[in-house]
Amino acid sequence: MRIHVEDLHVAYAGRTVVAGAQLVAAEGEITGLVGPNGSGKSTLLRTVYRHLRPTAGRVLLAGTDLRELAPARAARHIAALPQERGSDFELTVREVVAMGRTPYKRAFAGEDAGDRETVARALADAGMADQAGRRFTALSGGERQRVLLARAFAQQPDVLVLDEPTNHLDVRHQVELLALLRAARRTALVALHDLNAAASVCDRLHVLCAGTVVASGTPREVLTPALLAEVFGVRAAVVDHPLTGDPLIAFDHRTPAGAEPGAEVRA
Repeated sequence: MRIHVEDLHVAYAGRTVVAGAQLVAAEGEITGLVGPNGSGKSTLLRTVYRHLRPTAGRVLLAGTDLRELAPARAARHIAALPQERGSDFELTVREVVAMGRTPYKRAFAGEDAGDRETVARALADAGMADQAGRRFTALSGGERQRVLLARAFAQQPDVLVLDEPTNHLDVRHQVELLALLRAARRTALVALHDLNAAASVCDRLHVLCAGTVVASGTPREVLTPALLAEVFGVRAAVVDHPLTGDPLIAFDHRTPAGAEPGAEVRA
């Protein structure tokens, strides 16, 4: 299913955080949101998975305003992996993943054979089938991320919404998680800080700055030295990755944008 964010405005605590954002997450593609801290990425995603209500504009799922859907029905279509993730689940890995079946169950209804098969497949897809009996709290950060992604898979959504899914993960776990996302072949809307990861995994990117989408397109179209200087305030060259051919951003970690190379930077 396709997500269309249409002239979205979001404000809270008396401050406008997203102002007139327009973007599309096409069916079956991974669509990335990138931008500096405070640009509105997380706020926009929270509106997509209905944690926040827009002050104006709307989010459409296959042409239907999400606010017209009952919560349980919306949860069958959209699964979220937010930044704020509970780490105190006193549950087993399998029990956490089985929570993804909640939108399909009536109150106090138990698991059926279909639920058990779906949970087993989600655990296998996330590479956590052999950890099903472990306590969630005993897992490493990378393992927890995989379990929470498996919970989202068990929800069988049409759309995955992920907010900084690689945050705090080491390089290996970042690569593994992004590979899982790629292999899922679902419509995905994902916010990423790592621009090189975004260039590698995303089909399209939307760049946010001060709550507004300022650029949209493929990673190669969007991640130009001029945009990186203007939006992120960094000097960078964009080259081809020697292993994958994806755009690879080489940052100048010595000189801010606008300064002459070799100039002394004073604190």
